[in-house]
Order: sequence, then structure tokens, then C-alpha cells
Amino acid sequence: MIIARAPVRISFAGGGTDLPAYFMEHGGAVVSTTIDKFVYVVLTVHPGSELQILSSDYRTFFRHTGGEVLFWEGDLNLPKAILHEFDIDRDVSMFLASEVPPGTGLGSSSTVTVASIKAVSAACGRTLTKLELAEMATHIEIEKLGMPIGFQDQFASAFGGLNWFEFRADGNRADPLHVSPDTVAGLQRRLLLFFTGQARDSTQILARQTENTKQHKPVVLESLHAVRAMTDTMRRCLEAGDLELFGKLLHEGWELKKKFASGVSNERVDGLYTTARNAGAMGGKLAGAGGGGFMMLYCEEGRQQAVTRAMEVEGLRRMDYSFDNGGARVLLNTGLRLVQGNS
Repeated sequence: MIIARAPVRISFAGGGTDLPAYFMEHGGAVVSTTIDKFVYVVLTVHPGSELQILSSDYRTFFRHTGGEVLFWEGDLNLPKAILHEFDIDRDVSMFLASEVPPGTGLGSSSTVTVASIKAVSAACGRTLTKLELAEMATHIEIEKLGMPIGFQDQFASAFGGLNWFEFRADGNRADPLHVSPDTVAGLQRRLLLFFTGQARDSTQILARQTENTKQHKPVVLESLHAVRAMTDTMRRCLEAGDLELFGKLLHEGWELKKKFASGVSNERVDGLYTTARNAGAMGGKLAGAGGGGFMMLYCEEGRQQAVTRAMEVEGLRRMDYSFDNGGARVLLNTGLRLVQGNS
């Protein structure tokens, strides 16, 4: 048996510039951190010539006969594509489970990819660096599956911790932020996560943003350029311990993000954000591409109870969490080895 896990992330600045449509021409960057909510993947040997995949989140099951072509389409297309990438088509059962619901803006779909690659590569006796893990995840999702998404979720989950990631046509890099423990603790206390109750499919929003970027729409490109520049400012303010500026930048970034594409925000979300600001939140944003999921709010500690009460009146629920620095890892390996190329 092999058990692997990978953390989901919250993004602070730069989201949208990690899409290839933007960074291949202009270069993108993101500031983000991972939190202690994980996706788990369990691999076990399944005697015989069958392959089985079970997802607790989507409540679905797939069975495949070894020796037949494994197509990555329909339900569970992501784990199918990963197993195909490693040339595995039999003798294994794969179980997937997440601590957060799908479609909530925390990057859980790409975290499934990262955790699955971590588990399968370990079972095949392959050791991947964090960069190799992240880049394989982007290859499978974007090139193999044609998903209109960016790079930040895969990199955050693979590396773990508080990082500045840069994405360019000539290569990607990851820089851990040099932030004092007091600043990290203060940031965690001041950042609140609330579930809006609305899961969403981000692919349509991201597809519209990609098209707007390719068409060089002035408002969209200007907003993306400003958000990219903001990552440098946010990196400096965190390393300097200026959390008040951090809160203001979150607000500025959210106002810019709403210009990327239709659907990033909506009347309900705008109303919730206004309520939070009126109750004392300095800044915030929807996690992920927008449209729903979790709302992240920056609140000074004396105002958090008022903001929490205001959000609860609106039907939102606050989720407790902690920052996590581990990245993707194998928790248990009892010596499972999968043979590649059976077909």
C-alpha cells in the first residue's frame, strides 16, 4: 500500500498571470501559500488483470481490463490520464479523497493531480523533484487533457509553503519567501476563510479569460500587468512584515481581478464582499478563478468577530485552518511496486 497526500492552496496575488496565454508572452508570477487541507491518494495491489479507481468526492467508480487501451475521457479522466502517463493499466486500485469539496477555489482538482503523481511515481520507483512533479502535473492537465487552466495550483501543491512562483516561456522558478515567524503567525490569524455555499466550475471563467488575453483586450491586459507587478510589491511587504499593506493589496487585487472576464464575480459575491468590508474587513477576494467557493478576508484581530457574525448572517460558514509547509509527500509505503508497460 502507498498513501500520498498534497495540500490545497490559497493565492494572495498574481492569479491569472499563471495562464499560458499570458505568461508565455509577458511572464507571470504568483504569491501563495498552502494550508492544512489535503487530497489523499491510496494505492493498493488488486490481484488479477484489472485496474480500479474510486473517488469519494465524486462518488463514482471505474474499472478497466488490463491489456485494453486506457482512454482518459469521461468520469475520472484525470487519474486515468495519470495512470496512462506512467503506462499502468492493471493490478492496482486507486482511491481518491479530499478534505475540501470540489469547485471551491482552493485548487483541489490540481492537488488531486499532484497527489496522484506522487503516489504513482513512488509505486513505480521513480523519484521526482518538486519542480518535476509540478511540471508533470501541468503537462497532464493542460497538454494531455486540454484544460484551460494555469500553473499556480500544481506548483503550490507540489512545493508547499509560502512562495513566489514565476512562470515564463523559458522556464519556471520557485522562491520561498523569507518571512519572520511572527509575520507568518500574524498573517494566519488575520486571514479568514468563509465558504459561500456555492461550488463552481472554473473552466468556463478561465476559458473566457484566456480568450480575452489572446485577443489582447486592453482592459484585461492592463489589469493582468498590474496584478503581475503587485506580486513583487506583496513579496516585499510580507518579507518586511507590513501586514497592513498586505490587506490593502488584497483589496486592490480583487478589484483588478474582476476585470479579467465575466463571471469572476456576481451580484451575490459583490454584496457579500461589501458586507464584509462594512463590518471591518480591510481586503479580500474569492479564492481561485472566482464565481463562488471560498471567500478569503483580511481582518485586523479586533474586527474578526464582527466580520464573522456578518458573514454568518449571510449564510456563510468560517473554516478553521493552518498554514502548511510540507508540500506533496508519501505518508506510507509498504513496498508496493507497479510494473509499467503491461499492455
